[in-house]
Amino acid sequence: MSETLTLSAEVRERAGKGASRDLRRQGRVPAVIYGNKEEPQGIHVEERELMKLLNTGFFTNSVVMVNGVRTLPKDVQFHPVTDRPLHVDFLRIGEHAAVTVGVPVRFENEEASPGLKRGGVLNVVRHELELICDAAEIPDEIVIDLKGFEVGESIHISHVALPAGVQSAITDRDFTIATIVAPSGLKSAEGDNETPTTEAEGGEG
Repeated sequence: MSETLTLSAEVRERAGKGASRDLRRQGRVPAVIYGNKEEPQGIHVEERELMKLLNTGFFTNSVVMVNGVRTLPKDVQFHPVTDRPLHVDFLRIGEHAAVTVGVPVRFENEEASPGLKRGGVLNVVRHELELICDAAEIPDEIVIDLKGFEVGESIHISHVALPAGVQSAITDRDFTIATIVAPSGLKSAEGDNETPTTEAEGGEG
């Protein structure tokens, strides 16, 4: 389960681009807390403290306590050149609210995949899964077992054993997470007219 992060903040007294620029010059990042049937609240946080949380690698799929308010980071805007954070949106949530989060995937048992042992290459289509789960039970990662997969086969969401109480946010199709594709040498050995069977799906990203 993802750990709960903490972040201190101060109330933003002024709004607008000029006020935001002033805050950034002071090493602060403008932000807003919204949702849960309450009025949005403008805040600002210390850039260095925010960067520490961003650098954990799991900021966007963790509960963040902002001045004691339970939130989920929903959007971080970065400067296109410097990559410094410009603004953050935090969504207020209840302790056991159902939340939609992106959770990274990790593949294991590569040595037990016949396709990979033959020289196949794991082509990852989705590096994270959009999941719905309890805010207090957000998984750190989803582990996908590659045992038994051959060249030309695809790993779909139906192959994945999600933790109890966790479900995919995408329910209208059995989408592809990764495929095992043949390297060019293996394709040549099997004949140029033979291509591995993969599933083409529109709208995948």
